[in-house]
Amino acid sequence: MTGLHAQGYKKSYPETKKIDHFDNYFDNQVNDHYRWLEDDLSSQTKKWVIDQNKATYAYLNEIPLRTQLKKSLTDIWNYEKISTPFKEGDFTYYYKNDGLQQHSVLYRKLGEDGKEEIFLDPNTFSKDGSTSLADVSFSKDGSLAAYSISEGGSDWRKVIVLKTADRTTVGETMVDVKFSGIAWKGNEGFYYSSYDKPKGSELSQMTDQHKLYYHALGTSQKRDKLIFGGDQIPRRYVGAYLTDDQNYLIITAANTTTGNELYYKDLTNPTSAINPIVGDFESNTSVVENDGKTFYLITNRNAPNNKLVKVSLDHLSEANWTTVIPETENVLSISTAGGYFFAKYLKDAVSVVEQFKYDGLKVRSITLPGIGTASGFDGKKEEKEIYYSFSNYITPSTSFKYNVEDGQSNEYIKPNVKFNTEDYISEQVFYTSKDGTKVPMIITYKKGLKKNGKNPTIVYGYGGFNISLTPGFSATTAAWLENGGVYAVPNLRGGGEYGKKWHDGGRQFNKLNVFNDFIAAAEYLQKNNYTSPDYTALSGGSNGGLLVGATMTINPKIAKVALPAVGVLDMLRYHTFTAGAGWGYDYGTAADSKEMFDYLKAYSPVHNVKAGTCYPATLVTTGDHDDRVVPAHSYKFAAELQAKQGCENPVLIRIETKAGHGAGRSTDVVINETADKYAFTLWNMGIKKLK
Repeated sequence: MTGLHAQGYKKSYPETKKIDHFDNYFDNQVNDHYRWLEDDLSSQTKKWVIDQNKATYAYLNEIPLRTQLKKSLTDIWNYEKISTPFKEGDFTYYYKNDGLQQHSVLYRKLGEDGKEEIFLDPNTFSKDGSTSLADVSFSKDGSLAAYSISEGGSDWRKVIVLKTADRTTVGETMVDVKFSGIAWKGNEGFYYSSYDKPKGSELSQMTDQHKLYYHALGTSQKRDKLIFGGDQIPRRYVGAYLTDDQNYLIITAANTTTGNELYYKDLTNPTSAINPIVGDFESNTSVVENDGKTFYLITNRNAPNNKLVKVSLDHLSEANWTTVIPETENVLSISTAGGYFFAKYLKDAVSVVEQFKYDGLKVRSITLPGIGTASGFDGKKEEKEIYYSFSNYITPSTSFKYNVEDGQSNEYIKPNVKFNTEDYISEQVFYTSKDGTKVPMIITYKKGLKKNGKNPTIVYGYGGFNISLTPGFSATTAAWLENGGVYAVPNLRGGGEYGKKWHDGGRQFNKLNVFNDFIAAAEYLQKNNYTSPDYTALSGGSNGGLLVGATMTINPKIAKVALPAVGVLDMLRYHTFTAGAGWGYDYGTAADSKEMFDYLKAYSPVHNVKAGTCYPATLVTTGDHDDRVVPAHSYKFAAELQAKQGCENPVLIRIETKAGHGAGRSTDVVINETADKYAFTLWNMGIKKLK
């Protein structure tokens, strides 16, 4: 590939054949020219992936900045990272990465001051780092641990059980576990969830009926007992956990990512039935604690920002719910530790934490180290010293020890990062979206920034599924800031920053609000001379990949660069893959009604690329093992853009092999992909030297 330069690109993309494949939606014929790319088992698709990667790397290899950026990222990444510790049995556990290890290692000490030893090292799971540790769950007394691994980034897991004393394995390796926690019942066994393995491709075929099983240790997985779900009670998502006293099994069941039924089973009575606590899908409700038969529930039922209530199992009707911590103007989440509730509020996307007794009496407001995100404040009932972490965009995650009785916080672990917080500014602004809605945004940059409209700026967003983007430190973001970049994160509608109303304001027939919020964020940055369209890049992953794809097709002139990652980009067919049908609460589906079909088709990125339009320089990224948002979304979008791009801005797709939706990626994979994204971005902005 020749003729690489910042202002133009001579197209030499691999050929992508077009076919005629018509789908009928309410008497509308839609031609899906690239339907063949959905077949991930096809040799044609595999060849297309190889050819596209060759073209992409031929381009990236000619960017001199790429090597410098990789070094910059490696340097700032290379520091010891230690997680907030947690206690199981007689041991204190924590994750640690010496700096550039492919995966963090799970260590432990006897007590808090004992000798450090490795408990689980994911770096030994595979030679190429493609197998990762997905989760670890300990039995109540800490004597057993079940850990799950992901191979190639897939959501399908294997589960292995260990005796924690000597790390010897117990029983057989469990297989084909998906979207599941591990809920231990004493030391006898545990509950877990999965789907039947689909016929055809396990990476793309629909998985629709979740099943909750009980596995007794020492028995074959084939003999595991179905507890809930399946044909009798079909639900797309089923999960389980036990109350702290181990007396009750709690089951959640849902058909979409929002709204759940809630059930319990009395484990002290082997013949007890599974009984409903909440028998519909109209709220998000979960059990956070119990005191005998008194259950404490966090719910957004008639409380869009959540409240904590209590109810007796003998009188479960909603009329008997008693408020313990009322709803406020800020969104509430709850954790428990040391016999207290910790109310963690989001106030304009930053943390506020208060401590309460079980009767709802406020003990204190907890003074945090600054404005940012506090995580943790959880632990066992008998623990009087617990841990939490704090970070923001310019403060690396620091762990603190907290005494639940006197409220004293002491710094516990502070990382030594090659990043001087004092050199940077992270400010929150509020801007006005198209319909007049005020939207918060945090803008982070190096002190001394000249607001001349020429600063390379990444605008990162998500805007969906009730997920909140809160400030947190990232080595990759730090490297961007260090090299003169601006990093801006607007809290778009569709997220959870302001509760259910904010979420509802950006879903289904309100989805265009999300894209308008994102466009308005870029316009704010441009009007205030942080940047300009020629120096703006749009970035987002998964639902955020949809955000980027929709925004760049709605308003192609808003940015110079677009970076849609693992995006939901075919809005007419997303629900036909893996667990995609569960996203219908946020999106609606093309099968719902003609009105919904028309609305989805009007913004679906794959269906709105217009021939002859000049789109931003685009680097689409995905993983060939992504079974959450299948890579066909990205393949089809890249093919449409390559065929129809109306100017010399390049359109490339970078497909990571043996990689999934994002979780569990190795250090090398993250650094290399980030260096490629930053190099592509700066080069297409005409920036040839780092600051």
